[in-house]
Amino acid sequence: MKKLYFYILALMILSSTYAFGQSPDPRFSQFYAAPLHLNPALNGVFDGTWRTVINYRDQWSSVLGNEAFRTLGASFDYRHNIVGDDYLALGFNFLRDRAGESNLTLTEGNLNVSYLKKLSGTGYSSRGQYLIAGSQIGVGQRSFDFGNLWFSSQFDGFKEEVDFAADNNELISGNTNVYLNINAGLMWYGVIAKNFSVYAGAAVNRANSPMITFLGDNSLRAEQRWVAHAGAQIPIGDQLSVLPAIAFNLQGASRSYTFGSNIRYSNDDWREVAIRLGAWGHIANQLEDSVQADALIFNLTLEYDALQIGISYDINTSSLVTASNSRGAYELSLLYTSPSTDRRKKVTCPNF
Repeated sequence: MKKLYFYILALMILSSTYAFGQSPDPRFSQFYAAPLHLNPALNGVFDGTWRTVINYRDQWSSVLGNEAFRTLGASFDYRHNIVGDDYLALGFNFLRDRAGESNLTLTEGNLNVSYLKKLSGTGYSSRGQYLIAGSQIGVGQRSFDFGNLWFSSQFDGFKEEVDFAADNNELISGNTNVYLNINAGLMWYGVIAKNFSVYAGAAVNRANSPMITFLGDNSLRAEQRWVAHAGAQIPIGDQLSVLPAIAFNLQGASRSYTFGSNIRYSNDDWREVAIRLGAWGHIANQLEDSVQADALIFNLTLEYDALQIGISYDINTSSLVTASNSRGAYELSLLYTSPSTDRRKKVTCPNF
């Protein structure tokens, strides 16, 4: 009964996708470890020369098994000094999301460019402020598998069985058009002292409102996804600091908030080893209803020199708790930042 209940819910979500030509974009609980998915202005914001990131999310496998909601993200960005302490950063990011028995799939790839303008500080100082403008342009497509679905016209009421070979009589394509995607963002950050920084940013995704529909109706446009985020690193000792943060997503009628904090302990050595423990909350609305608690998230992150590995788990607290038995999602993140060899061109950035 639990699985049947969840399939009915998934079918409702899928039906909404058919009707409106889209569904809300996938998200990561470790949003601070998926920079180019969060905001194009985070392109090039790291301590080093280049950075590569991999993110993986698995949700509802406790109920759906091999048909769980799975999201894979990857990115690479590179920063180059232009003039003075200003930088140009280039990169690309990729996202693939698959959901449910129909294998409803989203595939997107973007090219990234950003400009980092230094507002204060010098290249030799650990302090400074930057204002960053970033943009992404790319293509995407959604698809699903007809073979895993059946429709009312395929159901034989006399035999009480489904004839998968029969025509489903549905005027739905298994693929959307390949659409153009344009995203843009702004961000400011200030490094006040070692292990003490603050930042804030905002972005709009799908700024061009591309047509994403299985119905072939040119009047159906994707809704823009607006993002606002902010955070800080606040020292509470020589080796201990807290990293509070919040991210807000708004897309059409869908609203969600992820907020919380990591506690970071560092050995404060040349080859830095650090560990983070964090607790986060996620709240979201259901259709037109007010927001409610959706998940409680716990994470563990290990940093060794230029490498950062994170794992998190979402404990489900929404109305699906009966079906999920509180088991929500787990995420893995991997970030590697190539250290800068020229200390004169070193850019001090916040820890996210």
